[in-house]
Amino acid sequence: MEGGGGQRRAEAESSSSSVASARFDPSQSSYDLGEEESKVEENDDEVDGDEEAATADDGFVPSPLIPLKDQLEKDKEDESLRRWKEKLLGCVDGNLNGQIEPEVIFHSIGVISEGYSDAVTSLPIAENQSRVLFTLKEGSKYCFKLLFSVKHNIVSGLTYSNIVWKRGLKVDQSKGMLGTFAPQRDPYEHLLEEETTPSGVLARGIYSAKLKFEDDDNRCHLELDYSFEIKKR
Repeated sequence: MEGGGGQRRAEAESSSSSVASARFDPSQSSYDLGEEESKVEENDDEVDGDEEAATADDGFVPSPLIPLKDQLEKDKEDESLRRWKEKLLGCVDGNLNGQIEPEVIFHSIGVISEGYSDAVTSLPIAENQSRVLFTLKEGSKYCFKLLFSVKHNIVSGLTYSNIVWKRGLKVDQSKGMLGTFAPQRDPYEHLLEEETTPSGVLARGIYSAKLKFEDDDNRCHLELDYSFEIKKR
């Protein structure tokens, strides 16, 4: 969760939609939750393989990037296109350096959950900092809150994936779309889709997770390994 005033939820020009995978409650699983942690890497490899196959099948090829500076100069005589660019890029920092690759800098991640005070973690996480970023009650609703900046160029189709394990067993996986963002002076503030923690005796305890952000060109802008705890209500 993230505290502070002036909360502003960033909305992308492209429609933002989130596709959450099916959940299952660890308390209903027939798996042994005491399996070795080494299964985490094995499960992660399987997910990566599935994602690569999906990318190859959809046949989508993003357009080649050109510097934002050139995009602003292009087709100036087209009035409707000029107005559209001003709407999309009206807050662009005037100091454009011609760099082609967009850069997304994540400043913090927080968790919003009813009954808990705001908890926010600055990014990147220090090496000596605890990876248990937050604690939630079983059966409670929560969502992530992100603060990030975009530099140099438009980042298109920014998506996230979040995989959760408990004692080596993958218990949850979700994916979603943040959208398309132009560079601007002020950071973007964005809420991910709301989730619900599982309930039951077996649901309580420490979970490990990996949160990853990529764009249309498969650039990875953040890969965050973290942990959280679920306690009795």
